[in-house]
Amino acid sequence: KDVQKEREPHVYLSKEEVKEKIQSYNSSVTDKLKMTLNANGIYTGFIKVQMELCRPITVQSSQSQGRCAHSNNDTAFYLPDGCVNTLHISSTNTVREVIEALLKKFFVADNPAKFALYKRCHKEDQVYTCKLSDREHPLYLRLVAGPRTEMLSFVLREHETGEVMWEAFTIPELQNFLRILDKEENEQLQILKKRYAAYRDKLEEALGGVWKPD
Repeated sequence: KDVQKEREPHVYLSKEEVKEKIQSYNSSVTDKLKMTLNANGIYTGFIKVQMELCRPITVQSSQSQGRCAHSNNDTAFYLPDGCVNTLHISSTNTVREVIEALLKKFFVADNPAKFALYKRCHKEDQVYTCKLSDREHPLYLRLVAGPRTEMLSFVLREHETGEVMWEAFTIPELQNFLRILDKEENEQLQILKKRYAAYRDKLEEALGGVWKPD
């Protein structure tokens, strides 16, 4: 179970420390996703982001790609839980830019403000999660933690229920959520009815066996 963790203080590295970290990082990489240090001090590399989305996302159709507004051809569906995406980013890219890049990569039309990026760490048999601020730099966190995803991994989620920015949703999206909720409610209701009907049949069968007429 995830345990929420307070954000750790940010520690800045000198140029020489960054260079040493990158050399150490690349020597430990097993999937060929190495980091590259440029002459200007900016470095590039890869991060993997696990998608843990509970609500449906809106994907642009081929006709509407490139537009900002939603069209009638856009499709809303649930993304399979646990899928992992790899992004090539630089040390200057912020959390907000990473979220926007992820959505753009898969033609997701939803407002980036609906989503948050979390870091997940494993320490002392506990799994800690912490929501990253929009201004943090994921590649820096990846460099400091090293390439092992057991030490640090990134997760894309929606904002918590109490933090949902409902004004970021369009009217069609909100209406679609209501339709999905109605469908799920009806499905759960049918399951409960079948369960109680089966339970009632067993009770009546048991009572029939006990109270047989003379």
